[in-house]
Amino acid sequence: MASASGKPVHRGMGLKEVSMNSLASILVHVDALPRSRTRLELARTLARRLDATVTALYAVMPSVLQFTAPFPESGSLIPETLRLDQQRRDEARALVDEVQAAGDPRPRWAELSPLQGVLPGFVREALCQDLAVLGQYDPADPIGAGVPADFVESVVVDSGKPVLVLPRMGRFGDVGLRVLIAWKPAREAAQALSAALPLLQPGAQVRVVGWGCDPTEVRPLLLRHGIDATYSHEGPDTGHVGASMLSRAADFGADLLVMGCYGHARARELVLGGATHAVLGAMTLPVLMAH
Repeated sequence: MASASGKPVHRGMGLKEVSMNSLASILVHVDALPRSRTRLELARTLARRLDATVTALYAVMPSVLQFTAPFPESGSLIPETLRLDQQRRDEARALVDEVQAAGDPRPRWAELSPLQGVLPGFVREALCQDLAVLGQYDPADPIGAGVPADFVESVVVDSGKPVLVLPRMGRFGDVGLRVLIAWKPAREAAQALSAALPLLQPGAQVRVVGWGCDPTEVRPLLLRHGIDATYSHEGPDTGHVGASMLSRAADFGADLLVMGCYGHARARELVLGGATHAVLGAMTLPVLMAH
């Protein structure tokens, strides 16, 4: 069958075929902590399934910028922080080398210039990638990851690219078999939904939920992608949507939560929506966000 333009129209295109054409590069944030391996391994799994490349970007603030106590007059702290920075960089590189040795696809190592800030440098690289994989901030280890507390949400908002966030605890072999989509008639939710389509595996079970809106309005779109989802209107938005999202995801046994990231910069401070803030603080499963 041909369209009005004379080009063939392919019906019933498989999910993998759609994915291979729409997600070709994955950027992973790497630091010296062991949980970087979880992000790399999941990225490799996705890359193998989607025929994508993986870049492991080491992006960590210099230790001297994380030191809050007064500097000793002798300046003896400077050599020590430089030694610590080199040690962290070597540990991260060794971790990436181990993942590379596990086989294809092999992550490509990259690191920011010392002159680049962590956030602007990472965002600049993310602009040229299809998907970024980051880790949930751990308030119990604020220095370990070497990034600001609002790193995840800032990357989502500043880059405009979809970001897959992994919880600070747990192992995640793959995503996309049982997916909960939090719908809202807004740009952010629409962007997240579109970004999720390549990640869905053939035969995936998908549930779309909405608060204060009708989630079935996206049914025609999903059907055009071969997705026969279930839908649930969860009632009005009472201000606790974030906790409700995580509860519904747990009830569904979801391996992926898809949602918009609602926030904006105001007076150099990132102001987040309540649902975004709640999910990023208490998430226990991978979350795909877009702004």
